[in-house]
Amino acid sequence: MSNAKSKRRAKIKHVTGTTAAKLQIIPLGGIGEIGKNMYVLRFEDEIIVIDAGMAFPTEEMFGIDVVIPDITYLEENKDKIKAILLTHGHEDHIGGLPYILKKINVPIYGTKLTLGLVEIKLREHHLLAECSLQVIRPEDKLELGSFKIEFFHVNHSIPDSVGIAVKTPVGTVVYTGDFKFDQTPVNGKPADYYRLAKLGERGVLVALSDSTNAERPGYTLSEKEVGSSIMDIFRTARQRIILATFASNIHRIQQVIDAALLHKRKVAVVGRSMVSAVSIAQELGYLHVPEGTIVDVDELDALPPRKVVILTTGSQGEPMSALTRISLSEHRKVEIMPGDTVIIAANPIPGNEKLVARTINNLFASGANVIYESVSGVHVSGHGSQEDLKLMLNLLKPKYLIPVHGEYRHLIHHARLAAKVGIHEDNIFIVENGQILEFTAQSARMAGTVDSGHVLVDGLGVGDVGNIVLRDRKVLSEDGIFIVAMTIAKEDGSIIAGPDIYSRGFVYVRESEKLLDEAKEHLAQTLTKIINGKKTDWSVVKNQMKDSLSRYIWEKMHRRPMILPIIMES
Repeated sequence: MSNAKSKRRAKIKHVTGTTAAKLQIIPLGGIGEIGKNMYVLRFEDEIIVIDAGMAFPTEEMFGIDVVIPDITYLEENKDKIKAILLTHGHEDHIGGLPYILKKINVPIYGTKLTLGLVEIKLREHHLLAECSLQVIRPEDKLELGSFKIEFFHVNHSIPDSVGIAVKTPVGTVVYTGDFKFDQTPVNGKPADYYRLAKLGERGVLVALSDSTNAERPGYTLSEKEVGSSIMDIFRTARQRIILATFASNIHRIQQVIDAALLHKRKVAVVGRSMVSAVSIAQELGYLHVPEGTIVDVDELDALPPRKVVILTTGSQGEPMSALTRISLSEHRKVEIMPGDTVIIAANPIPGNEKLVARTINNLFASGANVIYESVSGVHVSGHGSQEDLKLMLNLLKPKYLIPVHGEYRHLIHHARLAAKVGIHEDNIFIVENGQILEFTAQSARMAGTVDSGHVLVDGLGVGDVGNIVLRDRKVLSEDGIFIVAMTIAKEDGSIIAGPDIYSRGFVYVRESEKLLDEAKEHLAQTLTKIINGKKTDWSVVKNQMKDSLSRYIWEKMHRRPMILPIIMES
């Protein structure tokens, strides 16, 4: 941590602890970032884990598919873990489960839809038969050792979202999960104000509360506002409608189905995750689709364009998603037709803005009319804005607050809101992943750290790509690679063949033959001086080859390609 950041955080003071029974809260993900949410509660030798999410890779993580939390601490204490509790079925809360369950096999508790989506993931990873999935309802209570747990319904952009209250011998901890207060939810179920107020009356020691929209003033709009916008678009569209959203946003999918029915359009579902989500939501009764409404994508050619809706993935511009491939004319079954209306009903997740913009540009270039969040009302957030956050704090009345689920600026804004509603500044903790917060009934303090950070998933490899590999990939992406090969006589070390230089991603060879010939000559002279008829340690020779060629290329081109020397003896 930088000195500047340490000074900022030092403003938030903490009360010295006592020798009484202690509860530890340890975030392993979700602090200072959007994604990979995971929070550990420990009392003596008992642990429960809340959520097990993943994050999207950043631009610097070349080739990485998924980022998950570092669970070294949990592996070291796996015999103490009672369960993993899930708040809802979004990837940033369940996406890490398949990788984590390969190392820690404990019962998983979640609502019906959440576990339905988890089942799909575990089946793909061939883990379903080995895992214990326990369905809970929002009103259920559960006892796991010293932890007495109850769940409560919250509004979010996916059905079956819950918050979690954990009663411990030290006091009650409430994790809000992702939430907003929607007075007109699509499924007709507002947040459980009564349960929240009752928790506040009984006394909440610590609240961990969603900070995603802590910068946004006011209340977050109802999801039904999107339904109205979608209806307006369906009313005016004259050709096909292609709508991309998160596969897990079942409320929005339901509103698309409703609009399609009203305007007598058939719906085709494209994209593996969208097909899976629609299927499981129908099967579990969360998506109501009259028979005959959904048709196979192969049947679209037989339908007039004005009678077609295509529901697809790709709202984040993911390179392999259906919408991205459609925008590049690379999809096997769907191609943009001039006059198509494409709706991107989602906000870009931080870091995905360029990918989304590229997809939008490609769609416009193909003749589509693209409607996206920045110019229309086709998306509202599932996270509460400032007034929602204040209302949650006023209902719960926590003694201590840990802002979670947000980048650093979101946590700070949330802390300021909490101070405005009466939580003492000394009782607000701005922490980092891996920091241990220790509570008694009367005190709170920082109590050290545990291993934390991120683990990179690349294909089937989990954790085998680290900073050194990423650095090499960065160099390769910027300046390319030089491979230098030569053969040396075993007896006297004289050069028999080479050095030959092969380049990729550096310059086009035909246009730089002179440069490469000069580089070969320079390298040959250098090697002759180094070897000079005597036996030499080849690792030393390789390093000198790299240094000499690197200096030469820098002088000529001001570039630093990766250089791989290969020496063979004959």
